[in-house]
Amino acid sequence: MGCDGGTIPRRDELVRQKKKPEQKDKNAENAAKWKHCAITQEPLRKPIVACELGRLYNKEAVIEHILNKEKKSENASHIAKMSDVKELNLTEKADFKQKHHKGDEYIDVNDARYICPVTGLDMNGRQRFHFAWKCGCVFSERAHKEVKTTTCHKCGGPLNASDVIIINGTDEEMEALREKMTERRRLAKLEKKKKRAAVATETSAKKLKVNNGESSSSKVNDGESSSSSPVNGGEIEKPDLKLAVKDKVKPSSSGVRSVNGEGSSKAVDLPEKAKKSYSIAKDPSASSAYKSLFTSHETAKNQQKAHWVTHNPCFY
Repeated sequence: MGCDGGTIPRRDELVRQKKKPEQKDKNAENAAKWKHCAITQEPLRKPIVACELGRLYNKEAVIEHILNKEKKSENASHIAKMSDVKELNLTEKADFKQKHHKGDEYIDVNDARYICPVTGLDMNGRQRFHFAWKCGCVFSERAHKEVKTTTCHKCGGPLNASDVIIINGTDEEMEALREKMTERRRLAKLEKKKKRAAVATETSAKKLKVNNGESSSSKVNDGESSSSSPVNGGEIEKPDLKLAVKDKVKPSSSGVRSVNGEGSSKAVDLPEKAKKSYSIAKDPSASSAYKSLFTSHETAKNQQKAHWVTHNPCFY
């Protein structure tokens, strides 16, 4: 094993040195961030969404994360509903072809499926990219800096500096984005409260209008009735509606009701069972079991407890 005179050991072979920390492969790190979902680590496929911290996800993975309440991913712990993410409006490269690599075939890690719509730069992690939170359009940082405008570079919608989010930024940028996220959510809650208060005031105002309309109509009706009815001592005498109805419809023993109107009279023929002379006990078509339900039957006199249908105790 050496030290027998034939070999001369070096210092690094005799002295144990401290191991250097392993360095991350930048290509692998970029591929993990820019080409894979932050939750499942699967390749990104449309529809692709991004959170307020600038991370990329598959939409299916986000839906499963929200529905699965037992296991939550650390990278998506700030996502509780679909409004916390935005679907991205990406620009695909025209000559891009999906390849299935085999063996030791050369892999171009800088080749990307999506590009910037203004500068044409590949979205591969070497260039910084942004997206607008309102419309979801993705563009490079170079286009955002060189072409200074208040409209979106792709869809032409309004673009504010506060709505622009960096995709896969550094740790410091992520902290700044987290602060913006909390502030944006706080303002959204206040806006919802204002809308609810406005809706409540509108409904209450409508109810007041309806009530005022009913009271005014009732006042008009009272005025009309007061003009037609006599007033004694300042009090309005209201007509008795029940007496008026009784006067108009008068039943007769012959089974004919006469409806008395002003200058006209009509006769209405009633059925046999509606006449006063009708009795269930004397009805030949009724069965004895049906007749025994009523107190007019002879068996009701001997009944000592409440009937199961009529609950009539029939105590005599």
